[in-house]
Amino acid sequence: MSSGSGRSIKIAPGAMVCNECELRGDITIGSMTVIHPKASIVAEAGPIIIGESNIVEEQARIINKPCGLYDSTPTSTPVMIIGANNVFEVDCCSEAMKIGDNNVLEAKCYVGREVELTNGCFIGAACKLTCSEVLPENTVIYGSKCSRRRQADKPPPQTLQLDFLTKVLPNYHHLKKPHKKTSNA
Repeated sequence: MSSGSGRSIKIAPGAMVCNECELRGDITIGSMTVIHPKASIVAEAGPIIIGESNIVEEQARIINKPCGLYDSTPTSTPVMIIGANNVFEVDCCSEAMKIGDNNVLEAKCYVGREVELTNGCFIGAACKLTCSEVLPENTVIYGSKCSRRRQADKPPPQTLQLDFLTKVLPNYHHLKKPHKKTSNA
């Protein structure tokens, strides 16, 4: 599934990617990841690699866009890396170049390019993070003032929701086909 000029979409077997989502650029989607209709994943400045068992809900945006720092160095291709078991809720926007595992980005939140989410972080609804920082593990950002606290445990993986979505989505939406592995033996 190529979109020309060296850009490609790679979907691992077991991933569920709805036809109605927007995928632009060089994107790799890991197995068991679910991408809802109307979600946008845009790799303008460089590739986006999404790990396993992530959920990207309606109108969520994951964007690797050009930044002044990278524009001046043509040999640099910034790769956005997203780990496993993350949830991107409705209408959230993430430009973070590195996201670990087991993070939740709630509805309408924004995570800027200079923010790094480690593991088990929870970004509350409508919270906006734009300053350059690495969030410590299990950080919770919440409320209108983006208050912070640490939670004792990481958020549980969304296995029940993933199981439900993998059963229901194919009944109501057309899905993009994963790439078949070829053997060169």
